[in-house]
Amino acid sequence: MSPNFTSPPNPTDFYAQVWGITRRIPAGRVATYGQIARLIEPPPGMTLRDYETFGARWVGGAMAACPPDVPWQRVINSQGKISLRRGAEQQRALLEAEGIQFDARDRVDLKYYGWIPD
Repeated sequence: MSPNFTSPPNPTDFYAQVWGITRRIPAGRVATYGQIARLIEPPPGMTLRDYETFGARWVGGAMAACPPDVPWQRVINSQGKISLRRGAEQQRALLEAEGIQFDARDRVDLKYYGWIPD
């Protein structure tokens, strides 16, 4: 049975890594929570399987606490949707202002708008 990892062992370090990656996403592109998590190594002592389960959630926590210079709007869920929460309408407006289009099911085409890191 997996331990319950409610937050990263070192939230300050993890959040800083998330924000650094998010700052690299250019306007008009999006990344998913899981994609960002995969760009960060699992914490020492944590199995890859556990990290795959919790990493995207931790990225969500980092995005909820990000400083103003982080383009938080460019991080969406793996379905290409904006996660329902306070600020979702603002997030959509910011993405649309960057030229990102949503389909009839309120999804972003990740193959077209998805960010591919260097």
